[in-house]
Amino acid sequence: MSQYKFSINGKAYEVTVNSVEGSNASVNVNGVDYDVQIESGAKPAPAAPKAPAPVAEKAPEAPSKPAPAPAPAAAPSGAGKKIVSPLPGVIIDVCVKEGDSVKRGAKIAVIEAMKMENDILAEADGTISAIYIKKGDSVLEGADIASIA
Repeated sequence: MSQYKFSINGKAYEVTVNSVEGSNASVNVNGVDYDVQIESGAKPAPAAPKAPAPVAEKAPEAPSKPAPAPAPAAAPSGAGKKIVSPLPGVIIDVCVKEGDSVKRGAKIAVIEAMKMENDILAEADGTISAIYIKKGDSVLEGADIASIA
């Protein structure tokens, strides 16, 4: 018998798993008994892997001369400050393309929400390193719009 406490959308649930036989389980949720069918996609949690046996390591040889310092890595595409959607809506215009230089306050895109058009503006000076949306996309609040490097 396993007991769990869940909070879903702010509501507390106390769940007791009484038994599991094949794909059927007997559970109690907040004092009410249920017989439930476990879907095929649900799998039990894997057992913790065993730690490998310790292996004696050979002492490293001292290098005759220091290794050269690695070259700095190039910034990956999309690196930089992310511009995110301030609200859910539909993208009705994308005003920039990758590689464009922008100043803080420049219009990046236009989103329609509740029959109102809202400009999405650059939050910093820089170059557009990635655009994650296109005209007609539906986006949620916080969705990535673009990156400025």
